Amino acid sequence: MIRPVEATGRDSALGRGAYGATEALRLINFQRTPTGASHKVARQTIARWLCGYEYGDPLWQPDYVPTEDEDAFEVSFRDLIELRFVKAFRDAGLSLQTIRECFSRAVDVVHDARPFSTRRFRTDGRTIFFEITDGVREGELVDLKRRQNVFHRIVEPSLHDLEFDADVLARWFPLGISRKSIVIDPSRAFGRPLINDGGVPTQTIFRAVQVEGSSERVAKLYELPLPAARDAVAFEKQLAA
Repeated sequence: MIRPVEATGRDSALGRGAYGATEALRLINFQRTPTGASHKVARQTIARWLCGYEYGDPLWQPDYVPTEDEDAFEVSFRDLIELRFVKAFRDAGLSLQTIRECFSRAVDVVHDARPFSTRRFRTDGRTIFFEITDGVREGELVDLKRRQNVFHRIVEPSLHDLEFDADVLARWFPLGISRKSIVIDPSRAFGRPLINDGGVPTQTIFRAVQVEGSSERVAKLYELPLPAARDAVAFEKQLAA
């Protein structure tokens, strides 16, 4: 069993976010613009990326101690973003063995134990990606380099949805950095998806619309802009799809 980076507990989640298995899985599988290359990842697969396999270690040391129960893992905001990038690389056709090797190389290049959720990868992701894949033995990477649009289509979009405070990953705008109606910020409500202007959880709005029957009525009830309420409903529907 691996040890936590720091002591666990609800206090340790303040500022770093806390997502149970169900919520983490919904957010890891979320795609703002679904592509044919994207496939939903299973809960057991996420648990194994975090906890390791019988024949392999975890990809990195997560913030919270993994449990023996694959249905009960918990992840931080930064681990959530790393997991989204691992999924993106799987969608790009890389095997877990290749991702493990690339991850190790990225740690050395970026000088961070979780390299894909760093400002440097946000800024220089394409350059770093081709640097860490250079010389990897698997033929799938040779093909990947020939198809240079793969990084642009599958990996790069996730980078542009992230916002940093100085060099610290601060928040994720799942509908895009130019459309900030929905925010996932570990310093707010333990990282639950919120309407940015008002701080109401998107799930609360979605359920209210189901009861009230219209986004217009719910927007007035919660004193929210109508477009934000509609975005919350659309976002929750896509999470559930």
